[in-house]
Amino acid sequence: MPVKRMHHLVFRPAAAVLAAAALGSAGICARAQSANPSSATDPFYGSVTVQPVTGGLLKVSLDDAIRRGLETNLGLKESEYNQKVLHGEENEALQQFLPTITLTGDTGVHQYNLAAEGFSSGVISKFGALFPGGVLPPGISTITRNDLTEGQIHFEQTLFSGPVIAGYKAARSAERVAYYAMESARGQVVQNVATAYLEAIAAGSEVENAKAREQEADVQFTHASEAHQAGTVAHLDVLRAQVELQTEEQAVIAAQNNLDKDMILLKREIGIDPAQPVELTDNAPYSELALQTPAEVLVIAYKNRQNYQNLINQVAEDKAIHAAYRSRRLPTLKFSSYWGVSTVDGAGTHGDFSAVGTLSFPIFREAGLRGDEDASKAQLDADTAQLASLRTQIDEQVRDALLDVAATQKLVDVARSNVALATRALSDETDRVNAGVDDNLPLVTAQATLASAQTNLVQSLYQYNVAKLALARAAGVIEQEYRAYLGQ
Repeated sequence: MPVKRMHHLVFRPAAAVLAAAALGSAGICARAQSANPSSATDPFYGSVTVQPVTGGLLKVSLDDAIRRGLETNLGLKESEYNQKVLHGEENEALQQFLPTITLTGDTGVHQYNLAAEGFSSGVISKFGALFPGGVLPPGISTITRNDLTEGQIHFEQTLFSGPVIAGYKAARSAERVAYYAMESARGQVVQNVATAYLEAIAAGSEVENAKAREQEADVQFTHASEAHQAGTVAHLDVLRAQVELQTEEQAVIAAQNNLDKDMILLKREIGIDPAQPVELTDNAPYSELALQTPAEVLVIAYKNRQNYQNLINQVAEDKAIHAAYRSRRLPTLKFSSYWGVSTVDGAGTHGDFSAVGTLSFPIFREAGLRGDEDASKAQLDADTAQLASLRTQIDEQVRDALLDVAATQKLVDVARSNVALATRALSDETDRVNAGVDDNLPLVTAQATLASAQTNLVQSLYQYNVAKLALARAAGVIEQEYRAYLGQ
């Protein structure tokens, strides 16, 4: 970060140097204050469980952070809940095929008004011829009462129904769609958490580098002050050293602020309270990734990409829905029956039985049927086109990720070489200043060059690891193989 303002020291007087340093530090703080992603707009930047603050320091490895993210991430929880809902709907659709058996039983007192049922006194008197002597027994009333107790077993089953069969296939495909959506969400959680962890590691490395540069600048400032008091260097050298020291102090403050904010973001993604002190136990990993061709990665991607499998099942669901609408012209065959026993006023039991087969089919609903068919066919065609497009998109993402991995690996090599060269140049220039050959202006420039080289190395390592994570995500194996891709 300090490289630009320090190179300008060669051309500016002391007052301009102070102004440039102030402007440079303001730019650092402005970058540090950029807004972090919010769970209000993206649930994958939130968590549903917050671990209470403990008294001690919580040590978190990359594996531990990913485990916590998979357990608590808000976006993943939403995907899991949706998958459970659709799994329940699949079971409901399956029940349409299975027999339904219910057992019922009841007992009660029933009172009837025979007159209300059409049996008035005049009608009842006509039944007198059926009794001995041709006369009705005395005391017959139109209000009767009896005690009824009964029990029944009912059986129902759909033997054939085109819509039911296709509906179950659609529900099953929808559940698979939700499953792969959940698996894709798990991959996104792994990528987000790992990226946040790596970013925090990079921020921590920048803090350490800034502190080391601050200590070096403090030593040079002390040396310049002592030399000025001894009369061997001009006051301008002291001023330059002081500006460098204050600039590095500002860099430490800005770097620490960035680290603190990155840690808050990481804690939020893995369900840890922001006030909990946390120490990251893993260092920035570095390992060269074995060279892979696009064809090799694509074979893995088409097999493991969750969003690709998701869309395949979405097309299968569309086909089943379309078939369900078309099959509504077919007849439906159902069977229902029951068997039971009943007793009236305790006068013994009597068995009851019923067996009914029902065949139904539509006579004329052609307009509605064709409308539903056309709409479902349009959705099927749209998702089929998306599936073809996704294959091309996966190809593009894989090739882009491979290019990024190759480019960032070269950036790491160059950055490492620059750090080595800048360290050697600073050592040589320090010897020259201590020997009185140069003033401290070239020394300040060498310090700034090293600071820039160290910052570039940290960022290059971060970009390289993020690029490898992106390649693992493009191949659909990030959850299973993120450690192998990072080289841990």
